Amino acid sequence: MPELSNGGLKILVVGGGGREHAIAWRLLQSPRVQSVFVAPGNGGTAREPRLINVPIDGSSPEGISALVALVEAEGIALTVVGPEGPLAAGIVDAFRSRGLRIFGPTAAAAQLESSKDFAKAFMTRHGIPTAAYGTFTDAAAAHAYVDREGAPIVIKADGLAAGKGVVVAQTLAEAHAAIDEMLVGNRLGGAGSRVVIESFLAGEEASFIVLADGEHVLALAPSQDHKRLRDGDQGPNTGGMGAYSPAPVVTPAVHERALREIILPAIRGMAADGIPYTGFLYAGLMIDPEGQVKTLEFNCRLGDPETQPIMARLQSDLVELLEAGIDGRLDQVSAQWNPQVALGVVLAAAGYPESPRKGDPIHGLPLASNTLAPGVIAFHAGTQSDQDQVLTSGGRVLCVTALGDSVREARERVYAAIEHLDFDGLQMRRDIGYRAL
Repeated sequence: MPELSNGGLKILVVGGGGREHAIAWRLLQSPRVQSVFVAPGNGGTAREPRLINVPIDGSSPEGISALVALVEAEGIALTVVGPEGPLAAGIVDAFRSRGLRIFGPTAAAAQLESSKDFAKAFMTRHGIPTAAYGTFTDAAAAHAYVDREGAPIVIKADGLAAGKGVVVAQTLAEAHAAIDEMLVGNRLGGAGSRVVIESFLAGEEASFIVLADGEHVLALAPSQDHKRLRDGDQGPNTGGMGAYSPAPVVTPAVHERALREIILPAIRGMAADGIPYTGFLYAGLMIDPEGQVKTLEFNCRLGDPETQPIMARLQSDLVELLEAGIDGRLDQVSAQWNPQVALGVVLAAAGYPESPRKGDPIHGLPLASNTLAPGVIAFHAGTQSDQDQVLTSGGRVLCVTALGDSVREARERVYAAIEHLDFDGLQMRRDIGYRAL
């Protein structure tokens, strides 16, 4: 890759959440990087030296065209895509058609996330272990299936629903209500016009994320997140309220099994189906007490908030890993990790997840930095800068992340730093990492 005349690369990160802040922050650690553009970015990326926010949303054809023009005008050497929306909209296809270097799956490959029905049929076809399922557009047929299967049972919107399209119904009444909300009440719009209903899987969840180049994979450090809003895994499902890495539940045997039974069959299966898969691939794993592994879902991106602890631990040059992924040589690189534990706690807005409030001032952030204490950083998600203050602008506002020699130490450091932060209606869990303890 050609270096710029002034000695550094320009890179573009597409997205505006905590995951993208963490990716951009890690890219800045590379000695080869001059600056990182973030589109659209957030209030935290706006405060980071050498990060440049660009007010473009890449999840529409117009936004993708604007990003292509930006990359060509600025001489940006490499683009990495954070969220699922731009991938499903075909940003990778558009960039590749112009000969631009971008890390992510094509729109066809991103169907592994953008359509739950596509993913389930793919897994069944290629023998990848997952829960039994049925797909429905007709509410009466879906209700009959639930009555036949019983509860607990899982109802999923087929399309992209920003983490809000999954209901783990403990009772038949909950299952029937979820079906009516999606198929009759149209609560999720087009994303919920078709539903996938799955058998409930018991066990412990973990996030297994790899870089893929169409043939080879490079596994990132395993992690575990907490989906429910309140302590003890109570309350509604969210996009994630905190995460830590490594995840003790992913033993070396589980790691090897996940690669052998899930990840590699998925990459080979996509190639066999004529849809080679390049980009981040996230497998949500359910690990039973015997160490058997099944696939809950595939995502075509890094998880959020798992990215924040993963990037805090990554010691390799992320630019070099992404280049290897684009060039088909992931078999020639390896990732080095800080042996410490990283743990992140999400601070969420009032009303999250149903109706998050925006515009509340955040108190306690340093004026010109996102570092709260040595080794403790506030990755921004739903924030925006307004003159000399930062306001909430989304459901998940910050993910405060720290390293420690143990889960307990990392957790203590995070919660100690959070004591100095506040905004009206702040919600957070006090038990992130409890499974590992």
